[in-house]
Amino acid sequence: MSDRQRRGPAQRQDAIAEAVLAAGSGTAAELAERFGVSLMTIHRDLDELERQGIVRKYRGGVTAQRSGVFESSVAYRAKTMREEKEAVAARAVELVEPGMAIMLDDSTTALALARRLPGLGPLTIVTNFLDGLNLLAPVQGIRLIALGGDYDPLHNSFMGVSCVEMIESLQVDLCFVSTSAVSAGNAGHQEQRVVVVKRAMLRSAVRNVLLVDHTKLGRTALHRVAPLSDFERVVVDDGAAPEALAELAKHKVEYDVAVCRRR
Repeated sequence: MSDRQRRGPAQRQDAIAEAVLAAGSGTAAELAERFGVSLMTIHRDLDELERQGIVRKYRGGVTAQRSGVFESSVAYRAKTMREEKEAVAARAVELVEPGMAIMLDDSTTALALARRLPGLGPLTIVTNFLDGLNLLAPVQGIRLIALGGDYDPLHNSFMGVSCVEMIESLQVDLCFVSTSAVSAGNAGHQEQRVVVVKRAMLRSAVRNVLLVDHTKLGRTALHRVAPLSDFERVVVDDGAAPEALAELAKHKVEYDVAVCRRR
């Protein structure tokens, strides 16, 4: 079926989302031409996709990419830097020992780590990420604790006051989080509601580890999650530039460089 033949609004919106997620961005005029509808219809479709947290509109177009103020949807993040995230996860899982209680945030890098946990139990895993919960729920040897709260479709996870309160009632051995930006000795993120949850997670753990692919180094974001000194170490892939690693060393940050199969 061609794009022009997908006439139902729901089917067309699904196809528009697929197109934008694949390309990263697009213009309203291009999408109207591709799907054979008016600009007014395309804008209505994009309004609905923005409401769902899949894309973000700007004047004349739409994007699935992050900025210093907005985060990408989990659907887009899951498609990017896959090999690098897998490399970081493979290095990070070496820190996991049987019997540990571990907290994972709602990042796709932490999800790559979660995929490596089956067979390493007994473990207690705590997370607010619906993808992680669905992945680990059937795994034997893993006791799973779901952090509830307000469901956020952009991240496919739970947030809000009730989520933070539940985190504060727990203490784990090890917490793995990822952030959108690392610069000037700080880990940062674009969205305040995400920052609040990540900060609570870091406070709940005896040891904290930051998982980032190399594209996060040197980036800035609106909100500071935590100084890098709050982390036992940073795990990054080997695409990191020497000057980016030198910046970590300058701030006396312990870091591990994971070898990516792509290189």
